[in-house]
Amino acid sequence: MIKKYFTCLCLLYFVTSNAQLGGESTYQFLNLVSSPRQAALGGKVLTNVDYDVTQAIFNPATINLEMDNQFAVNYSSYLGGVNYGTAAYAYTVDRRNLTYHVGVTYINYGSFDGYDEQGNATASFSGNEAAVSFGHSRQIGYSDFYLGGNVKLITSKLEEYSSIGFAFDAGLIYINEDIEFQATLVLRNAGTQITTYAGQNESLPFEVDFGMSQTLEFVPIRWHLTFENLQKWPIGASNPARATTDLEGNQTQEEVGFLNQALRHTIIGAELFPEGGFQIRVGYNFRRAEELRIVEQRNFSGLSAGISIKLNKFRFSYTHAKYTSAANANFFGVQLDLN
Repeated sequence: MIKKYFTCLCLLYFVTSNAQLGGESTYQFLNLVSSPRQAALGGKVLTNVDYDVTQAIFNPATINLEMDNQFAVNYSSYLGGVNYGTAAYAYTVDRRNLTYHVGVTYINYGSFDGYDEQGNATASFSGNEAAVSFGHSRQIGYSDFYLGGNVKLITSKLEEYSSIGFAFDAGLIYINEDIEFQATLVLRNAGTQITTYAGQNESLPFEVDFGMSQTLEFVPIRWHLTFENLQKWPIGASNPARATTDLEGNQTQEEVGFLNQALRHTIIGAELFPEGGFQIRVGYNFRRAEELRIVEQRNFSGLSAGISIKLNKFRFSYTHAKYTSAANANFFGVQLDLN
């Protein structure tokens, strides 16, 4: 009914999920990038157990004492004029690892001109969604494993339709401080709608992710490796636009092999000077690169890069992420140490 509105939503869902994942569930904004740091490292990183208070929005197991009294705000002028951002804060009740976290994710789709089926102008409308999360993490005994959880309250209003939902995240992380290595398994967005848009209950964008990272011993580089959407295999499908035609007019559809399927689950990233006041970050998202690439044209889809600068109690971050030749995204963030 409203072409601009649905075009914007379709684009948003496509870049956050693949063609097989997008449209299968509601509240897709829950899987958007949460910070410039995450965006720079390929769009999804799960193992930052440090000052990065925004990390806990994606993995509650990373909540730790370094996040105490840290406050972060992040913003992106996203694709199609969509604006969204996140905010996060953590507070330690006492030194026995009782750190609690609150996070907010908000997205505004902007204002749209409405038209009826005959093309007659109707009232303009807007759409927005938000989620508030509360999280905590605990060490399992005296081991190197930590278990964390988030509970989320979700609200959504699209034109005259509205919905409320509830979800939770669970994360388990292994931390080896001797070799500065972390590995984690995260289950995200398990939940349900409390009230639906139009009487039909829709599933939430449930996701299972696994991540690893390590700081190299003699080089100031930290590598990150993430495997996303492990709950679904295969994740990719052939693209009709990439079918080939022989001289006799016979068409051969694109074949997505095992290696291609595996790569579409993979995200890689690296940080230079990970513990310094100035950081350089780069990442590559294989699924984004494969699904948004243009045949016979190099457009560098999937690449992302960013920097971070710490000035006294402030840390400023910026990331530029490449999606297509016509659509890129910029992410801005600031974190304040309130101690």
